[in-house]
Amino acid sequence: MPSQFEQKDAPRFEALIRNELAELQRLAAGTASDRAPVELDQQSVGRLSRMDAMQGQALAQASGQRRQARKVALEMALRRLEAGEFGECLDCGEPIAIKRLDIDPAATLCIACAQRNAG
Repeated sequence: MPSQFEQKDAPRFEALIRNELAELQRLAAGTASDRAPVELDQQSVGRLSRMDAMQGQALAQASGQRRQARKVALEMALRRLEAGEFGECLDCGEPIAIKRLDIDPAATLCIACAQRNAG
């Protein structure tokens, strides 16, 4: 049987989650200008350059949305940790393998349920 989360592991996972949240915040701050609206001034930027800038903006916005979704997942993991429900599969209630939590502390499903839901 794979090892499972125990309360003694809580500080390590809390630190792991908080570190990733801080990194997401740092990345969001560093890319704020990339997500800003693109100027329409065709005197300073040609049409193709503006289209490239708009495409870059769209990519930066999509990346920002993924970061926001990850942030929410990590915040929910912190709440589960504080509530004593961390490491339990939300579908079947069985423990999530600690190796899975090490890879993704925001994991909400055990391997069996994740595979079942993916297929």
